[in-house]
Amino acid sequence: MSTSTTTARIDKAGARLTLPVAALAFVIAVAVQLIGQAKIDLGIGAIVIFPMVWGLILGLLVSIQKFKPLGLDLQRIAAALVGVAVLLLVARLAFNIGPSLPSLIKAGPALLLQEVGHLLGTIALALPLAVLLRMGKATVGATFSLDREPSFAMVSEKYGPDSDQYRGVLAMYVFGTLFGAVFITLLTSLVANWKIFDPLALAMGAGVGSGSMMAASSASIIAAYPGDQEAILGMAAVSNLITTILGVYVGIYIALPLADRFYKVLTRKQTREAAAVAAGAAAAGATAERGRADIEREEAQAEENRRFRERVAESSAAIKLPLWLSLSVLTVLGIGTASVAAKGFSLTIVAGYGIMLALVLVSIALAKVTRKISAIVYVTTIGAYISSPWFFGAEALTTVIKSVDFLSIATVMLTLAGLSLGKDIPLLKNIGWKIIPVGLVAVTASFLLSTVIAEFALGLWH
Repeated sequence: MSTSTTTARIDKAGARLTLPVAALAFVIAVAVQLIGQAKIDLGIGAIVIFPMVWGLILGLLVSIQKFKPLGLDLQRIAAALVGVAVLLLVARLAFNIGPSLPSLIKAGPALLLQEVGHLLGTIALALPLAVLLRMGKATVGATFSLDREPSFAMVSEKYGPDSDQYRGVLAMYVFGTLFGAVFITLLTSLVANWKIFDPLALAMGAGVGSGSMMAASSASIIAAYPGDQEAILGMAAVSNLITTILGVYVGIYIALPLADRFYKVLTRKQTREAAAVAAGAAAAGATAERGRADIEREEAQAEENRRFRERVAESSAAIKLPLWLSLSVLTVLGIGTASVAAKGFSLTIVAGYGIMLALVLVSIALAKVTRKISAIVYVTTIGAYISSPWFFGAEALTTVIKSVDFLSIATVMLTLAGLSLGKDIPLLKNIGWKIIPVGLVAVTASFLLSTVIAEFALGLWH
């Protein structure tokens, strides 16, 4: 069955299948919110595991279990809801940017300079490791950035969708989806509890370009510096937005060409060795046999690529739910989870969600009109302005919005992400184990290098 046929079928049944997904996500999100966070002391630091991480893990376990399998259609609906949940999360974070704008302006040069850490962190450390593990040309796609959605377009345009570089992008994307939020929570929690970095520098490092990873990282920083919550959230959100907006241009013109050139430099010796082996084989009269082997290998690779594309198409077939349905489901899930976090239901929480829904709807409408600017940019910009000291109603709006715990929205989003991940497991198996150490190093290097640069930059401009 073609992808378009599958998509049409799921779109038609989407509304009917959304209810069981919503009910399952509600039970898991509320349950993990009731469980709360766990703090593990490692001696050299403490790790705090938040409800949203439990939600991701429990959702994944439900998604992959064999006793009562979660159907592929249901997983796709969960994935569709995640896309809208990101807008609500950004809407909540936007109200942390506004009150923090004076601090953000003061830290402006530091905020821009630390972005160099996100650029060089992966290329400087993760790329050499991938070369050492002999990942081949997939190294370039996997390590030129942390590879969220825009990276697919960049690499596809330059190398083609059937290239090894493109498979590298997919590898890092699946790794980040499966493990990114969990790992960066543990990493940030450990580093933040060392108490050697400015919390604002840590917040800048958290803006790696992924909403879920940024939220998870910010939560760990707030746990170590609870008095700086507003500034941390605002700084992390702006850093993440800058990474997302500039990432496309930096990726096309700097990061991707740099990674490609660095890969060629590091593999020059391997290339020479391969050429020497080929020359020796030719001298021994084995040219014809080697030619047959090459043809067989290319045919096998082509067949593997074909099967791989089929699996990708099957697992990533897009589904679209009506906006009113997605927002209605997410509002119910969000109010329930936020009420547990607040230890009681209140109309203020409902009002807070009403404001966020209005912001999201206005931003989506503006994005459709302009077509060149995404809804996330509008959500962040408008939300930051109406919560800033320069807007007359900022104090009243911010007071209402603060009743909605931003971590409760992240819990809902990551629970749905976990429920959608079962379909991606075959892709991860196809890619192999090498992406795991490479991914861990990429996330670690991006966060730590960016944080270190931000720490020094803040010292210079404060």
